[in-house]
Amino acid sequence: MEPQAQTTESPMRRTVEAAVMIALGTAFVVASILCQKDSLFGKNANDRIEAVGIIIAAALTLIMYSFLYRDNPLFKIAENVYIGAQLGYGAINTWRLALRPQIYNPLALAPSNQALWDALVFRSVPILLGVLLLTRLSRKHGWLSRYSYSMMVGWGAGMTILVMTDTNILQQLQAAAKPIQAGVTADAGWWANAGAVTGALTVLVGTVCVLFYFFFSIPHGPVGQRVSKTGIWFLMLSFGASFGYTAMARISLVIGRMRFLLFEWLKIPQ
Repeated sequence: MEPQAQTTESPMRRTVEAAVMIALGTAFVVASILCQKDSLFGKNANDRIEAVGIIIAAALTLIMYSFLYRDNPLFKIAENVYIGAQLGYGAINTWRLALRPQIYNPLALAPSNQALWDALVFRSVPILLGVLLLTRLSRKHGWLSRYSYSMMVGWGAGMTILVMTDTNILQQLQAAAKPIQAGVTADAGWWANAGAVTGALTVLVGTVCVLFYFFFSIPHGPVGQRVSKTGIWFLMLSFGASFGYTAMARISLVIGRMRFLLFEWLKIPQ
């Protein structure tokens, strides 16, 4: 009996959702016309174009938020539009910022034969590596793209290791090894100097405790367990601060979209 109840309930749910979607779409169109009527039906063409852009942006924003209820066809359409727009924007930027100034203009618009020869000499290897990337589309010759990928991964890893080593290791060691009284200045008050000393001590104790937590060469005794537990507390504080920072950034994005919907789409006076 239960599968039959589910079968009879599903069409009713789809009908109700379709009716709600039609009602919401009608309300959106009416609200858009009422709130943007001055720009839509004005004499200035730029204002009309801007109003249409605001309405489309508001529609896409609300459709994206419809995923909070559940997945739906409108969300899939908006998702594909978003991805397609990003890919198209990236392709245009690649042409304008890389391919046209670095390949097309020096080769096709070379002012002289010597300039064309110099362009071929300096750009032949990058062009060859770029063409080899396209062989990834072929099953037979796809292995040729590995040479280009190896160059990209090797260059990226070398640059990233240099930056990450300086940022996450050297600068952290420099901050941990800095004298405690380094932040104390004669011009600052006693409260500022006490804060500088407390911060330096916190960094020193936290660094030592976290490093000791990951030291497994010898068993931790009673004192070592307390130090390791202190390191765990510092790790949890760090993870919590990182998660809070990420959540705060996402909430700021939501606030930005809410302000757009209220003040630019609905024209609510601030």
